Amino acid sequence: MIEMLIDSIRVSLMNYQRVVILKEKDSDRYLPIWIGPAEADAIAVKLQDVTVPRPLTHDLLRSVIDVLGATISSIVVSELKNDTFYAKIVLSVDGGQMEVDSRPSDALALAVRANAPIFAEEVVLDRAGIMLDKETGKPIPEMEAGEVGGKKPSEEELKKMSAFYDFINTLDLEDFDKRKS
Repeated sequence: MIEMLIDSIRVSLMNYQRVVILKEKDSDRYLPIWIGPAEADAIAVKLQDVTVPRPLTHDLLRSVIDVLGATISSIVVSELKNDTFYAKIVLSVDGGQMEVDSRPSDALALAVRANAPIFAEEVVLDRAGIMLDKETGKPIPEMEAGEVGGKKPSEEELKKMSAFYDFINTLDLEDFDKRKS
C-alpha cells in the first residue's frame, strides 16, 4: 500500500464532473478518481475548514463511529474493476480491526474528518496512476499505457482507460502543482 494525500478537487470544464486528485506522499504520481458533486463538496468543506450550522452526512457517520467506540484507522483505495474504484474504511474497534466496504468519495470525506491516513493499493496505482508534465499539466504519454506488473494491458483494457485519459485531458490543470496552504 502507498500513502496518498488529497492534492485537490477539480471540475471538468466540458461536463462539470468532479474528480478528486490523490497524490503519492513520496512521489509525483497522481490518482484521479471521479466523484459526485455532494461528495466533492463534503470533502472540500472540511479541507477548507468551512463551518456548517448542522452536521453533514459524513459528520453524522463520524459521530456514530465515535459513539460506538470505534476509530477510523485509515482508508484504502483497494480496487479498480470495470472503471469503478472501490475503497475500504479500516476501523479500530475493541482492540481489533474491521474493514467496511465504501465508495472512495465517502471514505475520503470520512478520512478528512478523522485526520486518518489515506492509502492506495499498488495495483490500483499501476492501472490508473498518472505522471503529469510539470509544464503542461497533461499526462505524460508513456504513463498512458499503464503497464501492470511489467506487461502492457490488453487492447480492451486500453479502450476502457481511454475515456479516463480523455477526461483527464479536459481538466484545467494549469495550476496543478501550486498547492494551497
